Amino acid sequence: MQRFNTLLKNPELNALYTRTQETQAAQKIWETIAPDNLAKFSHAGSIKNKQLSVYADNSVVAAKIKLLLPSLLIQLQKQVCEVTAIRVKVQVKSSPQPRHKTPRKLSPAAAKSLKELSTKLTGTPLGDALDKLYKDGS
Repeated sequence: MQRFNTLLKNPELNALYTRTQETQAAQKIWETIAPDNLAKFSHAGSIKNKQLSVYADNSVVAAKIKLLLPSLLIQLQKQVCEVTAIRVKVQVKSSPQPRHKTPRKLSPAAAKSLKELSTKLTGTPLGDALDKLYKDGS
């Protein structure tokens, strides 16, 4: 138990804990003033030198936030926050969404031709591949 208490007194962990608390407080403020459609695609970073840093998921969201800056600053002042500026940065997520392949079907004539050719080439690697293509496409 003493090792754990010693770990909690570590200055690096205390600094990290303080920074986390500040970021969470900034995020709560951002969630209260930002419109729901923008809050889903953005998050607050921190408040330093009376400046709130906001990270947008893409440039479209960043542009929309920049258009709303005056009204957002007014809402911040109504909440008695000492924020005089909002800095918007784009922070693109590193993993792109996977593309969904649309399944394609063979036309009846193409399916018939593939089946005939695969029958002629039965027992060969090409014939097996054509047969698999026929089964997948129909």
